[in-house]
Amino acid sequence: MEIPLLNDIVIIFGLSIAVLFIFHLIRVPAIVGFLLTGILAGPHGLGLVEAVHEVEILAEIGVVLLLFAIGLEFSLKRMLQIKRSILLGGSLQVLITVVIVFFIAMQIGPAFGESIFIGFLIALSSTAIVLKLIQERAEIDSPHGRATLGILLFQDVIIVPMMLFTPILAGATGDLGESLIILVAKGTGIILLVIVGARWIVPYALYQIARTRSRELFLLSVFMICLAVVWLTSSMGLSLALGAFLAGLIISESEYSHHALGNVLPFRDVFMSFFFVSIGMLLDLDFLFHQSGLILLIVLCFLALKASIACFVAFLLGFPLRTTILVGLALCQVGEFSFILSRTGVEYGLLAGDIYQFFLTVSVLTMAATPFCIALAPRIADLAMRLPLPERLISGLYPVHEIKRARKKDHLIIIGFGANGRNVARAARVAGIPHVIVEMDPEMVMTEQKKGVPIYYGDATHEAVFQHADIRDARIVVIAISDPAATRRITAIARRLNPKVHIIVRTRYLQEMKPLYELGADDVVPEEFETSVEIFTRVLVKYLIPRDEIESFIAEVRSDGYEMFRSISREPVPFPGLKLHLPDVEVATLRVFEGAPAAGKTLDQIGLRKKYGVTLLAIRRNSQMRSNPHGGMHVCAGDVLVVIGHPDKIAGVTGLFNNPEDMGD
Repeated sequence: MEIPLLNDIVIIFGLSIAVLFIFHLIRVPAIVGFLLTGILAGPHGLGLVEAVHEVEILAEIGVVLLLFAIGLEFSLKRMLQIKRSILLGGSLQVLITVVIVFFIAMQIGPAFGESIFIGFLIALSSTAIVLKLIQERAEIDSPHGRATLGILLFQDVIIVPMMLFTPILAGATGDLGESLIILVAKGTGIILLVIVGARWIVPYALYQIARTRSRELFLLSVFMICLAVVWLTSSMGLSLALGAFLAGLIISESEYSHHALGNVLPFRDVFMSFFFVSIGMLLDLDFLFHQSGLILLIVLCFLALKASIACFVAFLLGFPLRTTILVGLALCQVGEFSFILSRTGVEYGLLAGDIYQFFLTVSVLTMAATPFCIALAPRIADLAMRLPLPERLISGLYPVHEIKRARKKDHLIIIGFGANGRNVARAARVAGIPHVIVEMDPEMVMTEQKKGVPIYYGDATHEAVFQHADIRDARIVVIAISDPAATRRITAIARRLNPKVHIIVRTRYLQEMKPLYELGADDVVPEEFETSVEIFTRVLVKYLIPRDEIESFIAEVRSDGYEMFRSISREPVPFPGLKLHLPDVEVATLRVFEGAPAAGKTLDQIGLRKKYGVTLLAIRRNSQMRSNPHGGMHVCAGDVLVVIGHPDKIAGVTGLFNNPEDMGD
């Protein structure tokens, strides 16, 4: 029996592989490849795919899994940290966009209701595309990443009131007040459900499921929780994406969030490809070719308008110029939920004919431009920072000159107050090291300053911030932010302002190491390799490698720039499992009891190797391991001996270390 959807899936995957392979060779983002696949396979292209509606359903699953995964990596605590970006930033961005687009549309010709509705459509940005790109760039925890996420979450919520207002704009009557009351009641109920589920219900349920050690049961349970919350929110009129994000938040509060995320990621990546393909299918190539000049002009105007509005909103939130530009260029496209809203507009006659086709074509092209806009954003920000702009614009609404100077000497400067920055600051506080923290999130700065933390607001890519942190008298600078381009610029500035300061940089990317060293960094700590060092260190400990050899190994790995991990040409560490190559040899530990025959004697007097054929590797005494002990060392009661030998030989020497009286009993 022929299944049309199966044929279409094979076509989509096959065409995607070919397009993505070519795009990988020419270094074009994968998202653009998926959009092109949709254009080619869709009804307006080669017409290869027939089950377009079914593909759209798979695309919606992709959006659900994307927001669910983001929710898993987030938490309610982190949501509260960006509440200002959600409530103030999101509301300002939507309101300003709707008002400006309304006045522009009124000048062109559409009626009052249609102009407002077009403003609704343009105000929304693409949660799926932007968050996926920010995640890939590891910038979700950066100031611009948090601000962007906050505004996008508000947009996902505001689409519900927009859909309620659509019939009113079209002239249809309805009890709007009653609808809003019901919506508020539903929203309150969902918030309570999230809090109760995150703190009590889900952690207990997942604990009971995890005890079974059944991977299938755990996977099904995670997806059931996700889909149940999505179904609940959608039945209340809220978006699927918002419900998926809330479901992820609920599970993120449990200790099983990382395991759940690992199970979800493969499914997310597969279904997200359908989302981007389905967006590409909307593009009408004939309409695009016939109106190419006008469409291109509208696309550029839309990108510039939305980027400018988002920049202005980020500036009002207190962010410096660099962050505002990154936020603006991340939110410059039209969003996927605009397509959902546009269908409601078509139903009520607010969009028709060429206007609807213009909207679809422009929206798809702005989405296709998003990867390039986000990739170019750091360079554009660097160029803008060199312009002779007012200090207030460069530094944001929290000017540097209002911050008290650090006035310290031989102090530590920490750039960024994320997880790594907090850990460094905590260690410095415990060790009594004078330190100064520079952070770009104004809300975080105000919160931490109330706690007495020596934290200052500012963009460290601006020299004035370093000068107020007394960079010339500092001993060490630690750069721990999630923005590779900003990290490079900050490293260069710090080295130029103080050639003697020791610069330690944290990066997630291996390819960033060489440029950072060339810019003046003294130590570059790549997260992925440091994780490998920690794991391999524990492996060596389990294989009873002496501590001094382990420390020597770690020093060697770090000294050559982690070359051992980057090259497969080196010989592996020559200490594989003993059981594999010496199956008749056993490593054992023997405790020396009070009154044992060997207690108080030297190793030479006992003669483990000469008399009994057992080799002593180390002695643990008072929590300290003494490897390769000399023959004159005395064995004391309470010692633990690590020995190697044939199991029968080891069994034969146990009597030397036990109390004969206890054995007699």
